Amino acid sequence: MTPANVEQRVLRRLGKRHAIGRFDASRTALVIIDMQNYYVAEGFPSGSAQARGIVPNINRMSSAIRAAGAKVIWVLTGSSKAMEFWPNHHIHNLSPENAARRIASLAEGGEGHRIYPELEVHPTDILTSKVMYSAMLPGPSSNLLDTLAEHGIDTLLIAGTKTNVCCESTARDAYMLDFRVAMLSDCTATSSDEEHAATLNTFQLFFGDVMNFDDVAARLEPPARPT
Repeated sequence: MTPANVEQRVLRRLGKRHAIGRFDASRTALVIIDMQNYYVAEGFPSGSAQARGIVPNINRMSSAIRAAGAKVIWVLTGSSKAMEFWPNHHIHNLSPENAARRIASLAEGGEGHRIYPELEVHPTDILTSKVMYSAMLPGPSSNLLDTLAEHGIDTLLIAGTKTNVCCESTARDAYMLDFRVAMLSDCTATSSDEEHAATLNTFQLFFGDVMNFDDVAARLEPPARPT
């Protein structure tokens, strides 16, 4: 729930509660970040009960998005190019043991890299990968930007884990690249409620929208039928 002081500041800046009034399904994508075994499943060092808790919400949201004719895009972190394109993170910001574990566990094709099995992935969905926190960095981190351009997408709904790391990094970069962006409060999760709320509040104050399932469902417009 948005704190009253945050809502008041948004209203003073914007004049209304949400910047996005309607979603044109033909130009909208649900971008689901890092819902992989490594970050979600029990038994993995980075597996998260909070991330497991949003699985039903993501399934519900993705089903509504598909039904409206919008795209569902799964972004998976992979480690095969980690030391080539992001060495400083692994050398200086992680212990040698943690860096080695991360690279081994997120190897493409391995169990940690796979999408958490309780998530519903459909044949029409798009799967893409990233190396760094943000999936929107052009170049080596990800081809998401090219994928969005290919499908004429200008509006993103951000779901996944962690709210304050890869989801926020992707959402902020998308906003700065002039996409319309909404972070989904009931489809994102991180290590604590405090971190989750702080991230969403900051994003709503300065960057884009924060919405839940009902907010999105009320604004989804299916593509116009040809006459």
